[in-house]
Amino acid sequence: MNPQNLMQVMAAWNTFKTNHPKFPAFIQALQAQGIEEDSIIEISVTDPDGKKIETNIKVKNSDLELFMSLKEMR
Repeated sequence: MNPQNLMQVMAAWNTFKTNHPKFPAFIQALQAQGIEEDSIIEISVTDPDGKKIETNIKVKNSDLELFMSLKEMR
């Protein structure tokens, strides 16, 4: 990764953490607890008009492998 791009991503992450301070704490708690196979991850987004879009996934072993690979990249 280009060092300049990396710096931009780090700056954007710092801004994100300032704007959403509960999210990093959530991620830390999740890492401490861990995600197990067959766990359910649910995501919902509500737009300003109140329209909600939701989905969920049941975690598979291959997903856990991907999560570990991403974690090792940091």
